[in-house]
Amino acid sequence: MPKPSILIVDDEKAARYGMKKLLEKDNYLVYEAKDGADAMQIVKTQHPALVFLDINMPQLDGMKTMEMINTMKNPPLVVIVTAYGSEKIAVEAMKKGAYDYIAKPYEIDELRIIAKNAFEKISLQEENARLRLEIGRLEGLGEIIGQSEAMKEVFARIEKVGTTDVTVLIEGESGSGKELVAREIYKRSRRRNEPLVIMNCAAVPETLIESELFGHEKGAFTGAAERRSGKFELANKGTIFLDEIGDMSVSTQSKLLRVLQEQKFERLGGAETLAVDVRIISATHRDLEEEIEEGRFREDLYYRIKVVNIKIPPLRHRKEDISLLVNRFIQYFSEKHQKRIASISSEAMKVLISYNWPGNVRQLKNVIESAVVLTNNEILDTTDLPEEIKHPENTSVTLKNIDYSLSFRDAKKILIENFERDFIKNKLEEFSGNISRTAEALDMHRQNLQQKIRDLRINK
Repeated sequence: MPKPSILIVDDEKAARYGMKKLLEKDNYLVYEAKDGADAMQIVKTQHPALVFLDINMPQLDGMKTMEMINTMKNPPLVVIVTAYGSEKIAVEAMKKGAYDYIAKPYEIDELRIIAKNAFEKISLQEENARLRLEIGRLEGLGEIIGQSEAMKEVFARIEKVGTTDVTVLIEGESGSGKELVAREIYKRSRRRNEPLVIMNCAAVPETLIESELFGHEKGAFTGAAERRSGKFELANKGTIFLDEIGDMSVSTQSKLLRVLQEQKFERLGGAETLAVDVRIISATHRDLEEEIEEGRFREDLYYRIKVVNIKIPPLRHRKEDISLLVNRFIQYFSEKHQKRIASISSEAMKVLISYNWPGNVRQLKNVIESAVVLTNNEILDTTDLPEEIKHPENTSVTLKNIDYSLSFRDAKKILIENFERDFIKNKLEEFSGNISRTAEALDMHRQNLQQKIRDLRINK
């Protein structure tokens, strides 16, 4: 363990020498400063935990020096050293932020007690800060909620990559929270005071995506009435988040690769080469290795964007997080819609935990908001939940009864899952539950069918 560190600030060399010798006997690491300016430099570079600061010094006196120290992030504790009979000045200093004071000439034991008490206070503050951090992490990281082992691994990766400048690829199903992860990385980065520019590659038509990324000059194409800056230009010095990068065309991928390699590009229709300093975070719900095999994604770009990979588990693989999410959403939507919802019944919670959530956290959030808005009770119950959530095995979801508040991908996923469930159930019934014969009829491996049965919660 490093020694507790103390800075002595006094313009009298003999005064510094005497105090230093006494404190070093108690195993403190002691620095010396002859004036306020010297003290500020040592505080900034050596970060002492405690400062004994003489009040009477030429040029920059102790009071002004203390005020400057206290404007710093995580400042050390300051003990004001005064002349005998200057208690009034010392009390004024304590009102302005001093931890304590000691008057010259001081007793040896008095000096030791003040130092000992100061470090006990510092230790207590550090422990409280650690406990607050641990309590805050019990339910998640920032806006991301979760306490499962899978999410703890995600949180650990966010913490590790946040302070670096590496490119990060976030993988996860639609609705799993990829943008939230990107935002948490950004908040921890050295670029957090610069822009975070977000672009959903799947939401921009192919004809416009190059202009959106790199901007265009006036007259570059029909309708380009003026020069327009692209996302990369807007994100200079900051971070760009390319959501659903797997939906980007191969031709646009080539131009993106150049920006990653050279940090340079030209606006559409322009000749000027622009240099940018941008960190790139990408996300996709697709299997990019499969996309590479199919020729839909460049392998060289894949390895450029995947210096660090963060995989977000689907909600069905972290069911221990569902109760946390539900309670947080109930609280949020109750306040938003001015409803008095106290909690959720245990039966309703069991239903939510047992459901498979093909739309992940986004789908759960929509279900809870709907329940909060429509209920007449103060406790959500199973009667407040949609039929397809309560009885997925009996509910055939069609285009007529699909929830159109869902995204296209989530709705498609639910339809496909219900088709698979109905089809496999019928085949199982046809072969009286025989797995081998059913797998043969479905042209599936036996193990794959068993996994599907578990995933779709089909009763054999």
